[in-house]
Parts: sequence; structure tokens; C-alpha cells
Amino acid sequence: MTDTTTDAPTGAPSRHAAGHRSPAAPGATTDTTAAPARRRGRTRARVTTGIRHALLILFGLIMLYPLLWMLVSSFKPSALIFREPGLIPSEIDLSNYTEGWSALLHPFSHYLLNSAVVVLGSVLGNLVACSLAAYAFARLEFRGRKVWFAIMLMTIMLPIHVVIVPQYILFSSLSWINTFLPLIVPKLLATDAFFIFLMVQFFRGIPRELDEAARLDGCGHGRIYARIMMPLALPALATTAIFTFIWTWNDFFSQLIFLTKPDMYTVPVALRTFVDSTGQSSWGAMFAMSIVSLVPVFLVFLFGQKYLVKGIATTGIK
Repeated sequence: MTDTTTDAPTGAPSRHAAGHRSPAAPGATTDTTAAPARRRGRTRARVTTGIRHALLILFGLIMLYPLLWMLVSSFKPSALIFREPGLIPSEIDLSNYTEGWSALLHPFSHYLLNSAVVVLGSVLGNLVACSLAAYAFARLEFRGRKVWFAIMLMTIMLPIHVVIVPQYILFSSLSWINTFLPLIVPKLLATDAFFIFLMVQFFRGIPRELDEAARLDGCGHGRIYARIMMPLALPALATTAIFTFIWTWNDFFSQLIFLTKPDMYTVPVALRTFVDSTGQSSWGAMFAMSIVSLVPVFLVFLFGQKYLVKGIATTGIK
């Protein structure tokens, strides 16, 4: 019997092959079309990022220009400070630092020490008093808690000029003028409502189950505060300490009011004595000592920056 089936020519495509194209063909076309679009998107993103960074650098330089100008002026002779306002000095004079250090009644280290005493007392006072007040508002149940908390928040809106006169009369009757007590004792009484609010927000984010577990173990409020709340509240405590340090170190108004004797001057008040109302101001020495006074603030912010950012991020309004 003869087989009448004829094989298709080898070069002819089969019906299956003719009716269906390879699935790789559309993919290859898509990749060829999408690749330039992806490259254009990446290029556009790089350009946008570069422009954004350039603007940030420009604004940063604008904000830093006064500080850079003061730093450069501290190395200029006093006669050239306002004649050459640029950042490149034509003449360098290091005597501003030596003269400024010993230009006042005491060496400048005396005023740095006075500021350190005030700052240390203020930081410790805020850490202890504000944390105790915040624990009471966040964890204790007592009559009128919400009313007292609202009154405490309202004190944030009071400017210092409203309370400075009654405070001066009170401290003068106590014979505290020309001492550090008016600058430190109020911190021990939790007068900074901002830090109380900051810690209250942080304490409210700590689970209450920890308090209940501690009470089952026989802990009272004192041990819960000291052994549970304080270790967990390290970011909020660091934020309070950094802000208190910077604000107290740079405080001029209240220190000028309560400290009138040159022996009790702090750094901001001592820097003011370089400026003479008659026009005979020692600008070079003042700029040099201003740079020296900024070093502690810079170091505190440099080493406490991560705690500051973490404390702000974790104490937001829930």
C-alpha cells in the first residue's frame, strides 16, 4: 500500500507557526519603547534633585552669612571691620582674641563660668520639675486635671515682659537680686510650660500596661516614675536639656534685669559691655568673644542632634 501523505517542505512554515507569533516579539518592542522613557525619567529626577540641593545650599549660605561674617571680622583689625565688609580679609589680626579675653574687669573665663552655673541649674531644674509635672498630668487622676492643664498651656502665651516686673519685686523683697537664684529657682518650680507639654505628649505614648505591671510588682508612683518613665523618656529629656541649655545660654533680657554687678555678669551681659554708647566700641574683641561664646552651643547641638531630632519626632501631637 502506497502512502499518499506528502511531507511539507522543510522551508515552509507550519500552520501552527504561521498562526501564532513568538511571545518575545511584543516584549522586545515594549522594552525598546520603554527604555528611553525610563532613561528620560531618571535624568529628569537627577536634574530635579540637583536643583533642589543647589537651592538648599544657597539658602543655607544666606542664613550662615552673618555667622561667617562675624567669624571673619573677629580676625580683622577693628579699623577694617566696616571698611571691608567682604568675607576675605586683607589683613589678619589675632590680637582680638587675646585683648577680648582680658578686656573686661575679669577674664572672659569668669563670665563663662557664671553662665555655666546658671545653665547647669536651669537644666537640672527643668529636667526634674517638668518631668514630675508631666508625669502627674499624664498618669495621675485628680480633680481639675484638665482645667489645670489648660491653664498651664495658657501660660505659654504670656510674654516675659508681663511677668518680669512682679518677679523683680518678689525677688527684690527676698534679697535675691545680683544672685543666680532668680534665674535658677523658678526652673525648680516647673515654670516652663513648653517642656511640660513636651513630656506629657511623650508619656502619653508609653503603654499604660507597663504601669499596671509595675503596680502588680508592688511599685508606687515614685518607682514607676524613676525606673520606668525616666529611662523610656530619654529622647524627651535630651530635647529638654538641649533647648534649656541654648535658651538659657543666650538669654540676655532676664539676666540683664537680675544681674547688675559686673562680678555676676553672664556671657550675654558681658558681651554687651564691649559696646560703648559713646561710639568707642571694641568691635573686634566683641566679635572674637562672641565666637568663643558660640563654641559651647555648637558642641551641645552637634553631639545632641540625634537625640533632639528623635525627641521632636516622638513627642508630636497624637
